[in-house]
Amino acid sequence: SSAVGSSNVMAHFGYRFDASNEQLQRQLDAANICFLHAPAFHPAMRHAAPVRRELGVRTFLNMLGPLVNPARPAAQLLGVYSLELLRLYQYLLQESGTRYVVVHALDGYDELSLTGEAKIATSEGGETLLSAADLGLPVCKPEDLAGGQTVEQSARLFRQVLDGQGTTPQVNAVAANAALGIRCLNPAVSLADALALAYVSIRSGGARRAFTTLLATQA
Repeated sequence: SSAVGSSNVMAHFGYRFDASNEQLQRQLDAANICFLHAPAFHPAMRHAAPVRRELGVRTFLNMLGPLVNPARPAAQLLGVYSLELLRLYQYLLQESGTRYVVVHALDGYDELSLTGEAKIATSEGGETLLSAADLGLPVCKPEDLAGGQTVEQSARLFRQVLDGQGTTPQVNAVAANAALGIRCLNPAVSLADALALAYVSIRSGGARRAFTTLLATQA
């Protein structure tokens, strides 16, 4: 329902969505990342895509998509746009045995926006509130996190962060969300240490190198 999605940005950089399972595994081995394009694994979604673009509003697929990850990951970070959906995901994921972190910013973002408090639900149990101050970070303004209205603008913002040229609010927001993912994968790591690891990945160029390696597999 947004103007630009992650698959649009990936396609802009030349990433192809027709890779076989073996090719995806090679990408994962080489870069520690691969992209699973939902219509390639769930063909019925392909027919819904034009309708979703035409409607321009949320549909049930916004809710369903994250729950049908074909990789069936052992750990999963999910962002949702409402508190009700956070609790629905929490209920469903509890039944799956997956380690999970579900995040909803109380001002409406489906991520840890740092613009205010966020509700966090985890497989460790219960719900907590998390704010920028809890992470030792300044509060972001919504305008600091404005995304691109075109694929080109979004791709440029994405690349700037990877290249170490993002603004402080952009980098802080990316690192904070990455920290939630790191801690979801390894609950023994504190959130503060996970945040430090995320900053190292961005500032050292590690995240950029992983993305470059991923794109190189398309050659």
